[in-house]
Amino acid sequence: MSTDLPYLRSYPASLQDQARDLLQQGKLGAVLLRKYPQAHAVRSDKALYDYAQELKARYLRNAGTVNKVLFDNKIHVVRHALGLHTAVSRVQGNRLAAKHEIRIAAMFKQAPEEFLRMIVVHELAHLREKDHDKAFYQLCTHMEPQYHQYEFDLRLYLTHVEQAGTRLWGSDAS
Repeated sequence: MSTDLPYLRSYPASLQDQARDLLQQGKLGAVLLRKYPQAHAVRSDKALYDYAQELKARYLRNAGTVNKVLFDNKIHVVRHALGLHTAVSRVQGNRLAAKHEIRIAAMFKQAPEEFLRMIVVHELAHLREKDHDKAFYQLCTHMEPQYHQYEFDLRLYLTHVEQAGTRLWGSDAS
């Protein structure tokens, strides 16, 4: 049986096969829970804003101001993204002012801190680098050296949720 793994398509066939085997054995969730035993403590939009601002202050002091950071119930991971970075430009007198917003899919309100950090780092990197190019990913790994591992593990988690229909962390895990 060959299960399609949309979140893992860009990875080598050997990794996809390992993930497929774990899924078929019903062990993928247990592997993730062993590696990431608990969810982060960032529960409110204010706490998420503070979390993002701390990372920005540490790594991107001279980048644009982030005006809003929040968990968004309208972002559906399967159809869209893990998070969104938007810049809204408004005319103020004779100049343009950009307001940067970061929105994180609400399903990550209860996920491991490593996953949240990877998503926030990704969205913050867009303050400096608009495209997903080499410079963008270098900036991501500068802010989080384990960025690529966390991204892969997050994709494994999304695969688990899609295939098993259950979330692993938090009181609303279903």
